[in-house]
Amino acid sequence: MSDDLPGPWNALRRLTAARIGLKRSGASLATAPLLEFQLAHARARDAVHEALDDTRLEKDLATIGLPMLTIASQATDRPQFLMRPDLGRQLSSEAERALAAKKGAYDVAFVISDGLSASAAQKHAAPLLAEIIPALKDWRIAPLVIVRLGRVGAGDAVAAALNATCVVILLGERPGLTAPDSLGAYLTWKPRPDTTEADRNCVSNIRPEGVRYADSARTIVHLLRAMRAGGVSGIALKDDSDRLLLTGETTTTPTPQPRSE
Repeated sequence: MSDDLPGPWNALRRLTAARIGLKRSGASLATAPLLEFQLAHARARDAVHEALDDTRLEKDLATIGLPMLTIASQATDRPQFLMRPDLGRQLSSEAERALAAKKGAYDVAFVISDGLSASAAQKHAAPLLAEIIPALKDWRIAPLVIVRLGRVGAGDAVAAALNATCVVILLGERPGLTAPDSLGAYLTWKPRPDTTEADRNCVSNIRPEGVRYADSARTIVHLLRAMRAGGVSGIALKDDSDRLLLTGETTTTPTPQPRSE
């Protein structure tokens, strides 16, 4: 069935980027969808190996109007970063010293890192923060921190070094076959050395074709305010921002759940 002919699959394709109702030739995919799949796979592989242009990112983030510093994790290069996830969660000794000089009493620290898709951080971090920061006028915001070759856990180390009560780390998510440049935001209240993924909240698929900047920012700001009100994050904090949008309420205070030992 040709894409330019009416049919049930064509109507559904307009609603999703997923590969549905693909043309076939016998038992195999037709040439066009096969080549499109191979191209998407190549783009995902390239995204994993692409390096962050931190100089350009600094220029983009300068419009936010906050102090900024760029540091590195303990991973020395991209291949080591991919093979040793533990090194991406830890900061280099130079980074620790640079952060110590900026230590203060902050409500939140925003960290930007390449993660598994440098292009995601490159494209989406600055416009997303431009939506978030103006909504946090009553918050003491730490200097923006760019972490080269960083994983989610690097945000915990940054927050601890800066003495920030909570942290939001923005970094590239694992590329998929429809989204090689998807940004994720991970929020943690009072991160500790024993912080686990269950202690975090995540806003995923941030990009113009996914969850758009304004919608992502609204959810992140709501979660930050709920975290501060209830003193919790992760599985103890339910994201009810969509319900509040419908009812017209402004915030909610979550009921803290006991931590399992």
